[in-house]
Amino acid sequence: MPDEDSKIDHYVLEYRKTNFEGPPRAKEDQPWMVIEGIKGTEYTLSGLKFDMKYMNFRVRACNKAVAGEFSEPVTLETRAFMFRLDASTCHQNLRVEELSAEWDATGGKVQDVKAREKDGKGRTASPANSPAR
Repeated sequence: MPDEDSKIDHYVLEYRKTNFEGPPRAKEDQPWMVIEGIKGTEYTLSGLKFDMKYMNFRVRACNKAVAGEFSEPVTLETRAFMFRLDASTCHQNLRVEELSAEWDATGGKVQDVKAREKDGKGRTASPANSPAR
């Protein structure tokens, strides 16, 4: 972090995909992607996809005349995670099937419960079993 009286004008962030952990190696296949003109000491890089293996990041400070040395590269991983939606406990307007979920603004589950109650096959009328729960 620069001192408040430093002459830093902006930062340059470079990043690239890689297939291994650790610092960059001598021969890399992927070129560095460059983001220039970052004014603050925080930056959000959007558009990344999860499970891209590893990415190397490095940054350098620049003033109006010259750019400094790059920082030591940092290697990060954007890991994927798996989850499942439970059809029996999800919101009443969410229809969950094997590999998909669909929002039903008409309240599909409420309609199904009301139809079953009409046929005498639905839940009891206790508040614990109400569709709005």
